[in-house]
Amino acid sequence: MIHNPLTTYKTSPNHLYSTIGKDAMILDLNSGVYYGLNDTGNQIWHWLKTPKTLMELNKLLLNEYNVSLEVAIADLQAILQQMLDKGLIEIVTQEAPHQASSVTQVQ
Repeated sequence: MIHNPLTTYKTSPNHLYSTIGKDAMILDLNSGVYYGLNDTGNQIWHWLKTPKTLMELNKLLLNEYNVSLEVAIADLQAILQQMLDKGLIEIVTQEAPHQASSVTQVQ
């Protein structure tokens, strides 16, 4: 599922988080399942402790890693979808992008 740039994400509650070097382990307190995050996943999790839009995450990713915009968008959306599927993060808001009106009132 591809989300619009204004979709806001945050970490889900009921998880214990611990770093191991640049990687991280997350324990889902509801299911008892552990999840491992590599360096990139750990960085994204860290950023999402404060709600961020997809657009903000893309900018952070581009500043942190030497990747093209296309690679950053594709990889970020894949990681976010995996995290959503596992319940590690959640969508806070899913706003429609603002579109300029093609019709304006003239007085």
